[in-house]
Amino acid sequence: MSIIKEIWAFLRIRKKFWLAPIIIALLLLGGLIFLASSAGVVSPFVYMM
Repeated sequence: MSIIKEIWAFLRIRKKFWLAPIIIALLLLGGLIFLASSAGVVSPFVYMM
């Protein structure tokens, strides 16, 4: 949780709020890749994308 607090503090202090959607999209994509590699049921849906 501390890394999330550090990223939020960086965005807030440096006024880089435009980076927030990019970071969220990268986290979602990483989660999707993790699910695709660990669960055989999800992988056919990932390959269709």
